[in-house]
Amino acid sequence: MKNYRSHIIYRISLPVLSACLLILSFPGFNLWLLAWIGLVPMLFAIENKKPYHAFLISYLIGALFFLGTVYWLIHVTLPGMIIVVLYLALYFGIFGLICNYYLQTTNDKRRTTKYYLLPIIPAAWVALEFLRAHFITGFGWNLLGYSQSSILPVIQIADMTGVYGVSFLVVMVNSAIYLTIREVRKKNYHFIPLAIAAAVLFITCYYGIFRTRNIFTGEKLRVAVVQGNIPQVKKWDLSFREDILNKYERLTRQVACQYPELIIWPETSVPGFLESEPELLGRVTKLAKDIGAPLLVGAPREDPEKKNAYYNSTFLVNADGRVAGRYDKMHLVPFGEYVPLRALLGFVENFAPSPIGDFTSGKDHTVFNFFISRSAKGQGQAWRLTKRIKFSTLICFEDIFPGLAGEFARRDALFLVNMTNDAWFGRTSAAYQHVQNSVFRAVETRLNVIRAANTGVSCFINQKGEITGMVESGGQSMFVDGFCVGEIILTRARTFYTLYGDLFAYLCLLAAIASLAAVRLKISLPKKRMLR
Repeated sequence: MKNYRSHIIYRISLPVLSACLLILSFPGFNLWLLAWIGLVPMLFAIENKKPYHAFLISYLIGALFFLGTVYWLIHVTLPGMIIVVLYLALYFGIFGLICNYYLQTTNDKRRTTKYYLLPIIPAAWVALEFLRAHFITGFGWNLLGYSQSSILPVIQIADMTGVYGVSFLVVMVNSAIYLTIREVRKKNYHFIPLAIAAAVLFITCYYGIFRTRNIFTGEKLRVAVVQGNIPQVKKWDLSFREDILNKYERLTRQVACQYPELIIWPETSVPGFLESEPELLGRVTKLAKDIGAPLLVGAPREDPEKKNAYYNSTFLVNADGRVAGRYDKMHLVPFGEYVPLRALLGFVENFAPSPIGDFTSGKDHTVFNFFISRSAKGQGQAWRLTKRIKFSTLICFEDIFPGLAGEFARRDALFLVNMTNDAWFGRTSAAYQHVQNSVFRAVETRLNVIRAANTGVSCFINQKGEITGMVESGGQSMFVDGFCVGEIILTRARTFYTLYGDLFAYLCLLAAIASLAAVRLKISLPKKRMLR
């Protein structure tokens, strides 16, 4: 009886331990080192189990992990949060099922070897992360590689592989530790998997250190971000509209004294339909004229040509008061800006603490243009140079889509702006998890990413993924108002990732499928020979 209880405790503790290690590696704990061992208990938990047991164990780990990391969705909708957690956990379950299949085959020498598992387990993980980031519009939040966003030498390979390369590396180390312990338990003291993983990690860090020592040169641009810190309950209350506008005007005029060449407001910072309300538009354009600098503002938009067509948009207002461009958000937030599969999941809206939006997706990859004028001297003469600056915006969680950032980079954007509003989620880890995405978009494209949040993390991220400036007050970045001015270096980067996108992820997907087919073929061939 005692042995049976110990066995039960052991079987339960491994999945819980794995989920806890993975949760702790993300904000707000930031114990990133734990991600490198977080999957080891999971691999031990599923070995020698029947396939459906392996799936259930892995699914439980996934459910606990996502419950512990995206719990903040409860501030939007409890049923929606539960649906998201249960859905995302499926990818863990499928991963456990695949790994269980591989691990079972290693017990039969004719099928595969332990060294074969070292690259193929991480390839399967990356393949599933890639599918999760694209299937049903995609939700690539808290991919394993994001846990390493603050470790600059490790994440530099993202300019070739994207975040998936970092996920691959973390899972490879997990696999190597598992395989080594597994062999030691069998009295086989082979450390080749661990040595291979260590060598790959060393090469990755060597490349990362080399890249972090790079010095980027180019035109400099002085930019300011304004964080209004408007409570969510006040944002769309007409009685607070004047207060909101007055706050943004006050902060903008204050930061204009530092002579920025572009001032950025957050997502939906303008409390009304900018295009269709002349008084509101006049107020914003007058402000741009008064300060003599372009304003990039977020506002909802109603399409006059389409019935009930509303967009979450960004507007660029030039220093002369002219609206120079507009971008309509392309990737909408499920259960926030629209209800996916409304016919099936429409009931979720009845349980939301605030109405779920009914926005329409934008279609155009807008690249904004504005001009700066600089004094120049040469050969005893003085003149002014006018230069065109091109950039693009990612609204809200659009920065979790590396393909979108890459497309803007291919269209010659010189920097990226992420305008967001993380006030939805209260004092949770959501905002800090969110900024991890922007860090990787900067490294992948080697472009500066500037974040302007209503509240959250309003900051400047350089081409190496380093946060160089942030809106803060009293050491806090959440639920404070203020502004920050930063000088960025404009680069015309063409990284491998920008040019070829998710080639590495596709290769992992192909390798995972091919390996499953190969293992299946090796299993079936001996059976056919026996029948003969």
